[in-house]
Amino acid sequence: MTGTRLYQSIAEQIAQLIDDGAFPPGTRLPGEREMAERLGVSRVTIREAEIALQAVGRLEIKTGSGVYVSERQPELMGALPGASAFEVTEARLLIESEAAALAAHNITEEGIETLEKLVEDMRSSDEKISNEADEKFHLTIAKASNNAAILHTIQTLWRMREDIPDVKATYESVCVHDADTRTEEHRAVFDALKNRDAVAARAAMREHFHRLLQAMLDATERQALEELRKRASESRERFTTAQKIG
Repeated sequence: MTGTRLYQSIAEQIAQLIDDGAFPPGTRLPGEREMAERLGVSRVTIREAEIALQAVGRLEIKTGSGVYVSERQPELMGALPGASAFEVTEARLLIESEAAALAAHNITEEGIETLEKLVEDMRSSDEKISNEADEKFHLTIAKASNNAAILHTIQTLWRMREDIPDVKATYESVCVHDADTRTEEHRAVFDALKNRDAVAARAAMREHFHRLLQAMLDATERQALEELRKRASESRERFTTAQKIG
């Protein structure tokens, strides 16, 4: 997990502790050392997480006094909308395609090398390694756009992909069947970025999400047919039982 991802994860854990009542509003948080030991990270990471939580109104950092849970917690902090997998993917298509175009102009050689390794990692038979590489690939491009608002938006879309149960289930049902296709689509995006071709990068990213949307539609149709067959089978069984009783 990168440093950025780590402090965000710790911030979410602290926010959850607040929501669970471990640190009620108005109370002082334990010191950095104690929090670091409790959450298994460095004091620097704790400090970064607390600064992030102060920025969104969950904590108050009082110089010389300590860190306190805000008396008035923002409503629906970190809450995610009830979006469908189609809506999340449609948003990703629009935003990540433009992020890829920007990245084509701004990405460093180090970024190119990182993406190349991630594409290879996506070929792994280990699903965990492959999925982590997929996420890192998209976030690397988002960072290479050099636009903090775009990066934040794409990070939030990934949260929706992972944290909204129905969205996560839909992605898992699709991605498990098309690993090779997914890898080749990412390779096409990588090739365009390596060539600093913004038009090709945008097109390759759009193609990736268009194909993903179609796969989701196909999966939804299959699920609907399976449900229809199941209901028909249940009705047939009830009818057969009723005939026997008669």
